[in-house]
Amino acid sequence: MAETKVEETTSSPAADARAERKAAKLAKQIKAFAGAHGGAEGQLAYIGQMGTRIVLVGEDGAWGDLVAPNHAVAVNAAEKSGITLHESFDGDFAAKVRTGPYEWSRMAGIQVGGPSNA
Repeated sequence: MAETKVEETTSSPAADARAERKAAKLAKQIKAFAGAHGGAEGQLAYIGQMGTRIVLVGEDGAWGDLVAPNHAVAVNAAEKSGITLHESFDGDFAAKVRTGPYEWSRMAGIQVGGPSNA
């Protein structure tokens, strides 16, 4: 029987330090959003080589997002900020989002020939 070798990927201490600094910066931004909106919850979405999107929904219905360079940094930032993470963006979590006139006109502009908001 042939032996298979599993290669472990290790990162350098410098890369680890960069990832930790990025997670701390994102956590600070998440905390600021949560503070401005009465708390926040989030969901992580993989967006390919660009990284992982951290979607935030405030208790007041405001929403926003941040992009982390990878999933591990996004998870670390969410843990540092203390927000609740959801597995998916549906149900009660999605119902908390409040959209305004800008979002509605922007969606209409993209989908049915409405104003472009350019």
